[in-house]
Amino acid sequence: MEAMKDAKLRITLVKSPIGYSKRQKATVRALGLKRLGDSVEQEDTPVIRGMIEKVKHLVEVEKLES
Repeated sequence: MEAMKDAKLRITLVKSPIGYSKRQKATVRALGLKRLGDSVEQEDTPVIRGMIEKVKHLVEVEKLES
């Protein structure tokens, strides 16, 4: 459980959410992504993983070593 606590993910918006549902656009915004090419670092939690799963066609994810 401790190892999971320190894990981080870098999430990058690689495809525009234009033309997708409002719900998917809201998920992208909730992840902290505003523009194409934006990257954010988030904790690796089940909640964040679920959000990524819903917009996996719009984002690129890489695991960061801490």
